[in-house]
Amino acid sequence: MAQKPSIPKGTRDFSPEETAKRNYIFHTIRDVYHLYGFQQIETPAMENLSTLMGKYGDEGDKLLFKILNSGDCFSAVTDEELKERNPVRFAAKACEKGLRYDLTVPFARYVVQHRNEIPFPFKRYQIQPVWRADRPQKGRYREFYQCDGDVIGSDSLLNEVELIQIMDEVFRRFGIRVVIKLNNRKILAGLSEIIGEAGRITDITVAIDKLDKIGPENVHAELRSKGVPEAAIAQLQPVIGLTGSNREKLAALKDFLAPSPTGMKGIEETACILDHIEALPLQATLELDLTLARGLSYYTGAIFEVKAADVEIGSITGGGRYDNLTGVFGLDGISGVGISFGADRIYDVLNHLNLYPADAQQSTRLLFVNFGEKETVWLLPLLAHVRQAGIRTEIYPEAAKIKKQMSYADAKKIPFVALAGETEMAAHAVQLKNMATGEQQLVDISDLIDSLKQQIQ
Repeated sequence: MAQKPSIPKGTRDFSPEETAKRNYIFHTIRDVYHLYGFQQIETPAMENLSTLMGKYGDEGDKLLFKILNSGDCFSAVTDEELKERNPVRFAAKACEKGLRYDLTVPFARYVVQHRNEIPFPFKRYQIQPVWRADRPQKGRYREFYQCDGDVIGSDSLLNEVELIQIMDEVFRRFGIRVVIKLNNRKILAGLSEIIGEAGRITDITVAIDKLDKIGPENVHAELRSKGVPEAAIAQLQPVIGLTGSNREKLAALKDFLAPSPTGMKGIEETACILDHIEALPLQATLELDLTLARGLSYYTGAIFEVKAADVEIGSITGGGRYDNLTGVFGLDGISGVGISFGADRIYDVLNHLNLYPADAQQSTRLLFVNFGEKETVWLLPLLAHVRQAGIRTEIYPEAAKIKKQMSYADAKKIPFVALAGETEMAAHAVQLKNMATGEQQLVDISDLIDSLKQQIQ
């Protein structure tokens, strides 16, 4: 018995209709990036594990898909090590490569490797799939696309301002109401210093980043399990629970973080971003959220996250500043900031809200019915002429029954069908049928393109 075909959990097939919707997402994001002067690059699906490991924190490292060395992957592993059944130690010897976890670390590697070929500041965007060995659930996949935009080689906070504008413009074009959440890792570092737990900043940020997912009690439990004292946890509560306007939250933070130069620098940077943004016509809601931490360990300044206002789903965009990422590849002193649109979650939101424009799924606009060899020979030059005019056109490949050809047009949602038999050929015309209304009219071939364009509009 043949094995039933399947795909790995956390991955998906996409039909032509679904792919058309996804392309609408990619094209929209690409157009906005171009509007702000970004250039496109691509990097390999797999990277050396030495490039990936240690860049995402301990939790991120666990989610890396590792690729067994080709050939004898056991050659570097001793029998004793195999008996230990230690997956980390085994992977260190049996795997030299891994699938990329995100597009930011490969981009940092790209910048260092090609630093003599690119101008700084370098504004790049990248639309490619990434892979994470995560537990699949709604809105979370093991293979998904990211649409990254980064500026590297500039310390200016104008880059953060423009990235907020880019996020706002993309979701305005999609018609999705969003909240853009803003925080700063320096503020979080200052909080850790003030409560006396500077050495546990990673544990603290990873825990509070889960506040909206697991609730305060579970966050407290996780902090306790990491060794954070009750007194320190208690000090955090009034800060991460601050309410009011963005300016009111900053004012309250100034008093709390006054003893921390790092924390005060984070407040200064956040205030600067707000100063610029408040003068711009932003459609999205911009919210200073002190629980926002972004789990990735390479962020050092402003951090962003976007939530859909009308759909219960995780973050649909995220990012931040990473001043020292290229340093791990031997290029110090290069600052960067970037965002990543989660195309798969955006796809789910657009589907849920039914926000795709009518032309997002357009495929073939005109089908020529095939009556036989003589008619096909007569039609082919006309077919080429219509295509040259930019109208997506097909001819049915066989001289099948008319009913079958019409069913094909219905299945593909082709709006117009052209029929040309001996009578039409003699008159240098075709019968043009509107599949939505059922109306049919004789159209001279010299007028066919104009007639189609008028009706397709």
